[in-house]
Amino acid sequence: MNEPLRVVIIDDHGIFRSGLKADLDARITVVGEGASVEEAIERIHLHRPDVVLLDVHLPGGRGGGGAEVLAGCTDLFAETRFLALSVSDAAEDVVTVIRAGARGYVTKSISGAQISDAVARVAGGDAVFSPRLAGFVLDAFGTQAAVSADGDLDLLSARELEVMRLIARGYSYKEVAKDLFISVKTVETHVSSVLRKLQLSNRHELTRWAVDRRIL
Repeated sequence: MNEPLRVVIIDDHGIFRSGLKADLDARITVVGEGASVEEAIERIHLHRPDVVLLDVHLPGGRGGGGAEVLAGCTDLFAETRFLALSVSDAAEDVVTVIRAGARGYVTKSISGAQISDAVARVAGGDAVFSPRLAGFVLDAFGTQAAVSADGDLDLLSARELEVMRLIARGYSYKEVAKDLFISVKTVETHVSSVLRKLQLSNRHELTRWAVDRRIL
């Protein structure tokens, strides 16, 4: 059996932290908590978790909230993933923390099972957003100068291109399989082929690659 994913919860409401801990499933163990920018940076460095569940608006620091925490933890990005969890679904909040280094953004209205799945996916290298929030990210990064992707896209088959676009938008393998009427195993095979051809390491890099080229 795999070891549980080690998670630190950063939120300034103790009742919410307690409820969230109770809702997370057996794949996850909470190793630390924090309620302010300063506590967050200290606890994250102390515990070096697999994933940080990070509220966007936090007291303390210089008033930068979750983005300031990310700025104070850049030395851990290679080993720790950050998933923003907030009541806010404002485009500005979403884009700010993604630019700062978060791997995804979900709202507090989702269920315990959904947040557990999101943690597992982020730990595995995925970028996780609801479709509407992903649209904010695509719009924001789409304002950058477009980079021609014709040569790279020519490397992909028609089916690989379909799979690539859905995966880059944050769909799970199961959702892609259902949408394209293929098996999950076939989706996995196509994703591995796409990553190899585009010389990318994981789904997070694939999402960034696709966003930069405005091909979603």
